[in-house]
Amino acid sequence: MILVHEIITLYIYVLFITAIFSWIPASSGSGGVNSIRRVLSAMTEPVLRPLRQILPQPRAGGIAVDFSVMVAIILLYVINRII
Repeated sequence: MILVHEIITLYIYVLFITAIFSWIPASSGSGGVNSIRRVLSAMTEPVLRPLRQILPQPRAGGIAVDFSVMVAIILLYVINRII
């Protein structure tokens, strides 16, 4: 059971890092940041995509705000506390 807790905690960190990387503008090259971004996207999109379809994206000054990462982190934290 400890392994499950550790995996959930690690995934929460990956989601947090994904959120941080979303603030960095994407460059057109295939540098290290883009490689990291692709790996993080491959790891997190299976969880975030369904949440993005369910959650509304409120607008703030013409920019859509994505709360899916925050909701996923909260849900995973709650699941981790329950088990």
